[in-house]
Amino acid sequence: MNEVNIDYNSRLENLQAGEYDDIVIQGQAADWPDVLAVFAVRFAGADDGVDVATLDADRVEKLTAVFWDMTEISSWVETIEHPGSGDSGGWTEYILHIVITSKTSDDMRTVYTFTDYQNSALDELLADRAALSSLAGSLSITNAEARAVLDALPEDLSPERRAVVETALTLYGKVTYFWGGKSLVLGWDSRWGQLAKVTAAGSPTTGTYRPYGLDCSGMVDWVFYNVTGGEYVIGHGGGAHAQHTYCDPISWDEAQPGDLVFYPDDEHVGIVCGRDEGDGLLVIHCSSEANNVVITGTSGFTSVARPFFYNE
Repeated sequence: MNEVNIDYNSRLENLQAGEYDDIVIQGQAADWPDVLAVFAVRFAGADDGVDVATLDADRVEKLTAVFWDMTEISSWVETIEHPGSGDSGGWTEYILHIVITSKTSDDMRTVYTFTDYQNSALDELLADRAALSSLAGSLSITNAEARAVLDALPEDLSPERRAVVETALTLYGKVTYFWGGKSLVLGWDSRWGQLAKVTAAGSPTTGTYRPYGLDCSGMVDWVFYNVTGGEYVIGHGGGAHAQHTYCDPISWDEAQPGDLVFYPDDEHVGIVCGRDEGDGLLVIHCSSEANNVVITGTSGFTSVARPFFYNE
């Protein structure tokens, strides 16, 4: 799903890469529970069906194909000529219109010519829509890399630090980057993945539409908020700089999983989540470059600090 969402986001970004006075978007992508149900029925319910419990490269390709069979993106540019008056000259207004048309699971019964058996299976899957929704917004740690980082945490790590790292790892690869994206929601935020206009100033994406997600400080806020059951917001609602002010500076040698690392001038923030095989620090952070929550080394991070949270 993450790979499909990145592809979807990339297509929207490419369409909006121009000089427009306004951007108008209509519609949303196909509903993920519908996509998952149709995918399962089409490929597991066929005469030569394959299991869809494990998503290898071939099955990801099949899932991607189903998503794009159910989601169509078109665009056009509206040109409005504004005549001049008096000393002011005329000007041309360019409005980009993006139309996203989605098909439902019922539409796909005909598109894919489902058999009676497949239609029955689809009905059964959709009857438990809550389960499908939970799969689409799962916060379980199933990725092998994230699981390996969690399993390698020191046995004597404090429960508070372990909870911070484990909670951060639940977002690995699942939430796209969104400039100004914040979330004080316990668990999965239903807004994630839904198209929203970037309103925060200071980014090349400002004024464009992107699937809603988190920025770097928004991810850190969400982690500490969820660890405490909604009782603690590190930085008290500010960005990375505010989060830094609620920490004590420490040396790199003192860094432990759960501490925070920062770019120069607090332009970016991440959470130390462990060490690699060479004993270098690993960091989980919501990266604009990767457009997702990723695990990397400390490249670019120049300072490390210990949140007051661990001393309270």
